[in-house]
Amino acid sequence: MGKGDKKTKRGKINSGTFGARRPRIKKRIKPEAKININKKAKA
Repeated sequence: MGKGDKKTKRGKINSGTFGARRPRIKKRIKPEAKININKKAKA
């Protein structure tokens, strides 16, 4: 269980791959980005 092991987190980091042991971190959309303050409601 080390750098050469594909099933461990350290092995995933060394080989540069992702999987169940090392999932990708998803970028979250900020709530401020969703709401546009400059738009006004049409009457």
